[in-house]
This record gives sequence, structure tokens and C-alpha cells, in this order.
Amino acid sequence: MAAGDSARGPARVNRIVLALVGLVLIAAGAAALAVGAGVFGAGPARAELFGGPVAAWLGRPWAPYALAAAAIIVALLALRWLTALGGTDTVGRLRMETEAAPGTIEMPAAVARGALEEQVGRYPGVRRVRANLAESRHDPSVRLDLTLNADADVADVWRRCRGEAIEQLRGSLEVDRLPAVIRMSMTAPPKNPRRELA
Repeated sequence: MAAGDSARGPARVNRIVLALVGLVLIAAGAAALAVGAGVFGAGPARAELFGGPVAAWLGRPWAPYALAAAAIIVALLALRWLTALGGTDTVGRLRMETEAAPGTIEMPAAVARGALEEQVGRYPGVRRVRANLAESRHDPSVRLDLTLNADADVADVWRRCRGEAIEQLRGSLEVDRLPAVIRMSMTAPPKNPRRELA
């Protein structure tokens, strides 16, 4: 699999937009304070907010339609921003490029997730497991959310996840590196444990 740039997506867009909005608001606030303090003279400080040219512009017949169009554009941009924030960087398909044969192989990421969840779910002490492949289809990363029994050997589960499950997945995907985040939480033992017949 060829390594590609990580698609951080929503987080990067969020930071850029917030930085730009913050700079614009800071500049507008500083300008308003300067005008009110009389930095630009007594005339601008005493002038009406919507007087003169602004009032004349607002009095034109097409001004309400222009303001409505601008409001719609701002609303659509805000909706697009919220959609980007609410989205995830989950990978839907994986793209693999093998040296043995020319061409590109694609497979659903659910296949890799399912195999990883099945393997980790068989480890002693693991009650529930949820795997997720993120970043990009060329250079994925793994997020594992585990729920362990209260008496589970946490260190052993962590070692097996890192040394067995994730390493095997890395080899199957034919990538040089496969960053992983493993989050574990403990749960109380079941009130009515299953009884196994001897």
C-alpha cells in the first residue's frame, strides 16, 4: 500500500476557519474601539452608525434582496462547516498497491475491521471490542475501543493487541507502519455468569 497524506479534514478546516473568524472579529473590535476613542478624529467618533452613505445604500430598492442573498450564503457556509465538524475521518475503503502484480486492489474497510474485532474479541478478559480505521485509505490508522472484565489482565491484552492483532493487520495491509490508539475501559463482572458444563 502506498503511503499518502493523512486526511485530517474537519479538524484542519475547523482550526483555519476559527482562526480567520477570530482575526476578523479582533480587527473589527479594535477598529470600533479606535473610532470610539477618537483616534481617527472627532467626526467619525460622533457620526451615526448607519448614517450618510450607509443609509443611502440601505435605502435602495435592491438592498433588501442583496442582504437576503448574503444571509443565505452565510447560512449555507455555516451549514457546510457544521457538516464538516460532524463528519468523521473514518475510512470506507482501503487501497492497496502490491509489487507482485501491477494495479491497485481495493477492499472495504469493514473486512479489516471485522477480522481485527474477531481476533481481539477472543482474547481472555475482553468483553467488547470496536475497531475503526481512520486517516486515509492509503495510510490508515487504527482505533481500538475495548471493554474488559474487571479481572482481565490489562497488560497482557495490550501486549497482544499491539504485538499480534495490529501487527498481523499491518502485514495484511502491506503497510510499513500502522499507528494505533488503544482505549480500554473496565466493567463489572456479570451478575449471572454463564455456566459451562464440564
